[in-house]
Amino acid sequence: MADVYWDPFDKVIDVDPYPVWRRLRDEHPLYRNDRYDFFAVSRHADVDAVHLDPKTYSSAYGTILEIMGEEPIPPGFLIFSDPPVHNTLRTLVSRAFTPRRIAALEGQVRSVCAELLDPQVGGGGFDYIQDFAAVLPSMVISAFIGVDPSDREEVRRMIDTTFHIEEGAGMINEVSMAATRRLREFFAAQIEDRRASPRDDMITALVQAEVKDGDGTRSLTTSEAATITNEMVSAGTETVARLLGWACVLLAAHPDQRADLAADSALIPNAVEETLRYEAPSPVQARKVMRDVELYGTTVPAGSRILMLTASAGRDERKYADPDRYDVRRNFDSHVSFGHGVHFCLGAALARLEGRIAIEETLRRFPNWAVDHDNAVRLHTSTVRGYEKLPIAV
Repeated sequence: MADVYWDPFDKVIDVDPYPVWRRLRDEHPLYRNDRYDFFAVSRHADVDAVHLDPKTYSSAYGTILEIMGEEPIPPGFLIFSDPPVHNTLRTLVSRAFTPRRIAALEGQVRSVCAELLDPQVGGGGFDYIQDFAAVLPSMVISAFIGVDPSDREEVRRMIDTTFHIEEGAGMINEVSMAATRRLREFFAAQIEDRRASPRDDMITALVQAEVKDGDGTRSLTTSEAATITNEMVSAGTETVARLLGWACVLLAAHPDQRADLAADSALIPNAVEETLRYEAPSPVQARKVMRDVELYGTTVPAGSRILMLTASAGRDERKYADPDRYDVRRNFDSHVSFGHGVHFCLGAALARLEGRIAIEETLRRFPNWAVDHDNAVRLHTSTVRGYEKLPIAV
């Protein structure tokens, strides 16, 4: 397989990984990387199949290549758990993400968009990520969960730092780990505060929740509640920020489609789905293989690490016609950018709401913009792909 190479840490490949992924789909649908000791599947059908078989493909050892070890990650993380533990945690958290509660956020999301975008009207341009796309979801999810307004920007900065990768290192580093520790300590303090002074917010609900434990029930520990809170805020901030960055870039590159959206906001929900398919904000996820599996004539041994190339699946011509064409009017039934099965993204409805409103409110004020690619800064980790800074001229 020396004629084609891919790994999730290569920043050069990451600028445009699609030609490599096309070759993997065509020539090596089960890819083996000896350097980092993993297998990878890149076709839509295979990525979907891994999602739908949590008994064979476990999340309990981590879903990020560089943190996966021989032992399961200590319980408490929704994303790093399998049924039945996952079911218990998901049931607990899903009580907050009801359709009614998400729909009720529309006015708040629009208000935050106005707060962030109105000051840019009449100016020559701004950083679409740092001044808007990264701030909006952080403010919304932080308010939703119960973070005080004075702490929300610091929480966002800590989340950004948890995704830091040292140049040339590829693996988890002390800067990232230190930010993760600070974030956990912050939410642990918030949990303890709610025990003493309950409020009408999600953090208090977690403090007061009861989970099954053997034949009885118990309250969540401070560590468990802080872990869940941290996970929801981090996931709710990062994915939407990258989604909006990609929408900004893609609509600037397709001004005719941008004009269509500005003229008819009913097209925007489908534009959100097409953006998720075309440029998945989280392009790669990992699983631990729990039994020997035969794929494409090769045995993948139990204990192996396997990566799902979600963004490759979104460009698979076996699933989508003309997949490398961005089309906000595309008619398609599904994509895997939010996962599938037991780990389908709990915040998908909120992400879609924020994406729809953010694009609509952007176009309302700025029907035209140009991206300053020379000064744009890419964000690259093993699981996230997009922009960290995205200056635009309006």
